This record gives sequence, C-alpha cells and structure tokens, in this order.
Amino acid sequence: MKLLISRFIAIIILVVFGLLAMTGFLMIKDAVFAYISAHGDTSIVSPKFEWLHFSEGLVLFLIGMSFLGGWILFRDRKKNYVGPRFKEKRKPKPPLQSS
Repeated sequence: MKLLISRFIAIIILVVFGLLAMTGFLMIKDAVFAYISAHGDTSIVSPKFEWLHFSEGLVLFLIGMSFLGGWILFRDRKKNYVGPRFKEKRKPKPPLQSS
C-alpha cells in the first residue's frame, strides 16, 4: 500500500510540472500569435509585443521542462540507460597502502 501511495504522489508531481510546462508554452505561443496577428489589423498603428506575458511563459516552461528532464535523467542513470557522457563521474580509488 505504501508503494502505491508513493507512486501516486510521484505521478501527481510529474503531472503538475508537466502542466506548468504546458501552460508556459501556451503563454509564449499566445504572446507571439497576438503580436503577429496585430500586424494584420489596420486600426493598430504600432503593434506592441507582450514581453511580460512572454517572459512569464518562458519561466514557467523552463521550470517545468527542467524538472521533467532532470527526473528522466535521474531515472535513466539509476537504471543505467545513459551513455558514458551522462554517467556520474567516479572518484578514483585511493592506492593500497602496504605495511
């Protein structure tokens, strides 16, 4: 039962960060789309880019994707699925001292 609850909590955490990344992506997309579509409107003299909306979306996207990418890398390292470039660096063994 404890394993089931811990896996459920892990899934919830992953879903929350996935939704965070998705929301950030949608905010970025909306800011860029609003700027591009404003160029087609003849009643607007000088279209403005929504930098605040874009930067908030970028921060949310980077937080979400960084967490998900780190979690995947941690899991793959644990299961030894990564290439030599991403393996943890091991400290060399100290030389044996003879008495």
